[in-house]
Order: sequence, then structure tokens, then C-alpha cells
Amino acid sequence: MKWLPRSLAVRATLLLALIACAVTGMLGAYFFYTTRAAITDHLDTQLIGRVEHFRRLVGNVQTIADLRDRPLLFETMLGAERDVLLLRRPGETPFIDVNPGRFPVPGALAAAAVDRDLAIRDVLTIPLADGVPMHWVAALARSGRDGDVVEVVAGHPLTNEAKMIRANRDRVVLGAFIAMLASTLLAYLVLRHGLRPLRRVAAKAALINPINLAVRLPEHDAPREVQHMVVAFNAMLDRIAVGYERLSQFSADLAHEIRTPIGALIGQTQVALQRARSANEYQHLLESNLEELNRLRQIAENILFLAQADHASLAIERAPIALHGELQKIAEYFEGPADEGGLQFDVRASGVAFVNAALCRRAINNLVVNAVRHGARGTMVRLIGAQDGDMATIAVENEGAPVPPEQLGRLFDRFYRGDAARSRYTESNGLGLAIVKAIMALHGGEVRASCPTPDSIRFELRFPATGAATVKP
Repeated sequence: MKWLPRSLAVRATLLLALIACAVTGMLGAYFFYTTRAAITDHLDTQLIGRVEHFRRLVGNVQTIADLRDRPLLFETMLGAERDVLLLRRPGETPFIDVNPGRFPVPGALAAAAVDRDLAIRDVLTIPLADGVPMHWVAALARSGRDGDVVEVVAGHPLTNEAKMIRANRDRVVLGAFIAMLASTLLAYLVLRHGLRPLRRVAAKAALINPINLAVRLPEHDAPREVQHMVVAFNAMLDRIAVGYERLSQFSADLAHEIRTPIGALIGQTQVALQRARSANEYQHLLESNLEELNRLRQIAENILFLAQADHASLAIERAPIALHGELQKIAEYFEGPADEGGLQFDVRASGVAFVNAALCRRAINNLVVNAVRHGARGTMVRLIGAQDGDMATIAVENEGAPVPPEQLGRLFDRFYRGDAARSRYTESNGLGLAIVKAIMALHGGEVRASCPTPDSIRFELRFPATGAATVKP
């Protein structure tokens, strides 16, 4: 609806103006028509009373001749200069004819019977040539002595009353118009006053920028209708602040991780170019550079996977896998690196898990690599799998350096490493556990880290045991 104004205050004011116009218009019309009906009913009552008075007068006279000889008496008894009074025998010419305006008697006018009282319904309304209504009423009367029947006809043109009704109508219209304008103005002022909290919220929101994400919108003085929006907006700002902080940390960590292999590539290449080298030396340099390039490629692939998982662009297919067989294969695959670190595997698993085999295997591999890298020499790496109703659980547990409780929640952050030598070059790029968390999110499951004992750490993957064949996260 492009024709509507953009301002909420103006929209509400226009709506209230329409309501005020409708209400005042209906009230004005009600009072106008009520007043007009009261005036006409009063005039009709007076007209009927006048005819009844002349009916009694006819009944009290001796003969019709007495009435004919006193015409001025009837003229003085009328209520207005243009009122009509006719006394006649039925079907004859009036013997009393008071009709200054020479108004013709309507043929549709029916006289009430002698023994019937007049009522409002006996009044006949006929408009004149100028549109002014004229009321007529007629009744039969019987003289007292000779018993002659006389028809009494009375008429009253509503000339003055029509002027009064029109004046009253104009006053009603003017009053309704003034009431509408006053209501519109008051509504606009009230709305502007009521929308001040929104202007304060807008002014506060204008202060928010990437450098100043700590600003929050005021909730205490917001109206109830706006308070829910303010609370939701502040919660959104909290999430944005957390995301922006993580993004900033991610950018810094990514630069840190990439700087190390790039620095090694540049340094080794510069040393090699300082003088001529033998073929073996160049081959050794290329092999070392290849290792660093593979490290960069692995970082890029991991970041790409995490970006796809964050944007829910992966559709995974699930199938049941046997937990014991899968964990046994993984233990056999990492047996060599475990022997070098003086570690052994203990596999205890049963049941099945409904997962994407490749992604599940990647998540378990990352946990096993982490356990082999940080496990204490001469200890056991335990691979545990179990199915419990609608959930399947896979756990990787190892013994090593104790992990402070405040670090457990950050182990799945990207580029996070819990040791003090964060900047030291290692084979880990700090994305393994973040990838595990992303894989579990794609499965609709969860991953948890805990310390069953002070010198051990346990990573637990919980998968839904059943699910659809294709799941889009």
C-alpha cells in the first residue's frame, strides 16, 4: 500500500480521524434526525389539537349559520399567518375559508370519522412547490342542535420550522467538523508523545557500530508493546557481539596459523637462493616446502568445510554402521602413531549408529588424533561405543596433562589450543575439534568434553539412533 504515509504517527492519526469522523457524524446525524422528528411530532400534535378544538366548537354551536357568521373568530384562533382552516359540508364549498396562501387541499386527504379521535398517522405531508413540506389533517364534526356534519380541514406549512431545521443541521455539521479536527490534533499530539520511547530507542541504536557493540537499547522505560521488540533486539545484539568477537579472533588466529608455514616457505626459499645448491639440497628444499603447502591446503580445506557447515549448505545421507567394527578399524589405522607415542587402544563398543559414515569417521579420527597427540606415554586410549534407545554414543578418552575446567568449553573454538605455547609451531592447526562440533551439528547431535579424573579427558559424541534418509541441517 504505497499510498499510505511512512510515518506510524501519521497513519494512526489518519485512522483515528476516520474513526472520529464516523463517530461524530453518526452522533450528529442521530441528534439532527431526532430533533427534526421531535419538531415535526410537536407540530403535528398542535395541528391535531387545533382540529379537535374546532370539532368541539362545531359541536357546541346551535346551527351551521352561527359558524358562517363569525369568520374572523376562526382567523384569530390560528397559529400562524399562512395556516389554513376550512369548514365545509362534505362535498360542498367551504363556508369558512381561511387560506392566505391559497394552498390547494390535497385530494388524498381523508377526514376522520365523527366518533374517532385523531392520531399522528392521520396527518398527511405534501411538499409545496418550493420543497417546503406542508402538513394536513381533516376530521368530521356534528353540530349540537341540527346534527349537520361539518368537515374541519387544517393545514400548516413548515416554512419557519424548515429554516430552523436547516440551521440546526448546519450547526450539527459544523460541530462534527470541529470535533473531528480537535480529535485529529489531539490524537497526533498524544501519539507523538507516546512514540517518544521509539525515538529514544532509535537514537540509542544509532550509536551501535562494530567498534561499540556494547551499547544496548533501554528496556526499563519502553512501553509494553515495544518492550518485547527491545528485548529481542538486545538479544540479537548480544549474539552479533559474540559472533563479531569470534570472527575477529578467528581472523587473528587464521593470520597466525597461515603466517607460520608462509614464513617457513619464504625463509627456506631465501636461504636456498643465496648460493647455488646441489640437486639433493634442492630436492630437500622442495620436500620441506611441499610439507608446508600441504599444511596450508589442509587449513584451507578445513576452513571451507566449516564455512559450508555454518551456512547449512551440506545435505548428508545417513546409514546404520556397526560401532564395534568402525572403532576397531580406526584403532588399527592409528596403531602406528600410537606405538610411536607409547600408547595403546582399548576398544569397547556395541550397537549401531545411524550416521553419515564419512563424516562420522572424520569426527572420530580428529578425536583420536587429538588423543594420540596429547596422551601420556604408557597410557591407554579408550574407544567406547554404545546404543541407548534413540541415541548412539561414541566416546574417546585418554590420559594426559590436566585441562582446567574453564578451558573445556573453549576446546571446540576454531584455532584454540589449550596449551600455553599457543604460538609455537605444531602439527595441529586448531581446527580439528571445531570440525567435530560442525559434524555433530549436521547430524543434529552434540559433542561434550569432560574430565572424569583430573588427569584424563573424555570427548563424547551423541548421535540420534534413527532419522530420515536425507537430512538438510
